[in-house]
Amino acid sequence: MPYMPPFIAPTRHSDPESALAQVRTIYTQQIHHLRDAMQRFVSGETLPGHVRACYPYVRISTETAVPQDVLENLGLSYGFVSGAGRFETTLTRPDLYGNYYLEQFRLLRQSHGVDLEVGTSTEPIPVHFSFAENDHIEGTLSPARRAMLRDMFDLPDLGAMDDGIANGNWESRPGEALPLSLFTAARVDYSLHRLRHYTATAPDWFQNFVLFTNYQFYIDEFVRLGHEEMANGDSDYTAFVEPGNVVTRRVGLGSTGPEGHGGTAPARLPQMPAYHLIRPDHTGITMVNIGVGPANAKTITDHIAVLRPHAWLMLGHCAGLRSSQQLGDYVLAHAYVREDHVLDEELPVWVPIPALAEIQLALEKAVADVTQCEGAALKRIMRTGTVASTDNRNWELLPGNEPQRRFSQSRAVALDMESATIAANGFRFRVPYGTLLCVSDKPLHGEIKLPGMANQFYRERVDQHLRIGMRAIEILRAGGSQRLHSRKLRAFDEVAFQ
Repeated sequence: MPYMPPFIAPTRHSDPESALAQVRTIYTQQIHHLRDAMQRFVSGETLPGHVRACYPYVRISTETAVPQDVLENLGLSYGFVSGAGRFETTLTRPDLYGNYYLEQFRLLRQSHGVDLEVGTSTEPIPVHFSFAENDHIEGTLSPARRAMLRDMFDLPDLGAMDDGIANGNWESRPGEALPLSLFTAARVDYSLHRLRHYTATAPDWFQNFVLFTNYQFYIDEFVRLGHEEMANGDSDYTAFVEPGNVVTRRVGLGSTGPEGHGGTAPARLPQMPAYHLIRPDHTGITMVNIGVGPANAKTITDHIAVLRPHAWLMLGHCAGLRSSQQLGDYVLAHAYVREDHVLDEELPVWVPIPALAEIQLALEKAVADVTQCEGAALKRIMRTGTVASTDNRNWELLPGNEPQRRFSQSRAVALDMESATIAANGFRFRVPYGTLLCVSDKPLHGEIKLPGMANQFYRERVDQHLRIGMRAIEILRAGGSQRLHSRKLRAFDEVAFQ
């Protein structure tokens, strides 16, 4: 017999605020039950049965599709279901997702005019996802006691966390509700758990605009600019957060506040360290050094996607494939050749990855603003074209010139190892994406980086390239997040949540 908290009956809500309050009530009750049971288990108590707590859910039932005039007035690519039926999703971390949930609830009410039903689902909360930040009480368990953990608590069930909804191959069983969200609560919690591990920062710090890079030089410059912003009392940013949740607050704000307090720098950097320039409305900038290769690019975007950012952009280095390019030139990707292979099972290679107009225009304008070039001068330093991404770092050494032939046939102008992965995962998870690369070598034309030349190149270009990326985010932010979530990223039977 499972040991569960008292049952909270489902309730119906016409007010989104009331619905969110009930989500908070259920989630708090369930998490406290798990944490209390875990504390008792660690102290050696015998529990009355298998401990179980479950996520809250939200559900709507509608008998009609959204009228066309309502869709036109909504002006969004999300916020409604595709037709009649019963739709639901499980929810987690209302402390983190409260504003997001409130907006989704509001849009459902606006689009369909039906009540929101909130209740306790049958989806168990794995005990690992109930621990508070920096809570490691399970580490004090003896080996024998640790072996009993599986029998006494629910552990993560990978069968409940797959990406079938996002991948478009999820099929409902008879009588099962259709999904409201791309991710179940357990899938979200799994990624939040992974983000702590890979980036050494709490997911709470992540902002809605994300920059990815494949070089530490960019991170060093971002850290410098972050501290520069914190020394500026007029900055729109209120805090700068580094790995280990080390918080530097803007001058004049004091040592404590809503941004929390300083953490502890890790003894060594994690695999993909993250840095965050915080704005109170979460529209600041997060920057992640993903390192080299498509596997890392897929891993980090798999997990950041559950935070539902407004956009992510790749700023990195590439091989220039055209003789007319110069070292230091920029490449704005408007198409991708996917030879990275890490997403072939989730997103078939025949799926086109379209360029997104809002992102492209913002990046082009940012290059013009920062370089003070326009017209023909801008075209001389920035090429728009196809970027190829490969999983073979030494592609140019393969016999028979096969890669070169394919890249030439595709009209590719540049090659790297991460950009197509980041764009493809943005398409897959409905996160607006873009790529601006900087040519750092031209291996097909005998121009490879020598140590002295590389150091000079990095000094001259990293600061400018990063400022372009940050300027692009300013432009996107000013334009409004609703314009970013393009219909090009959404299927005709799409889920309602953004």
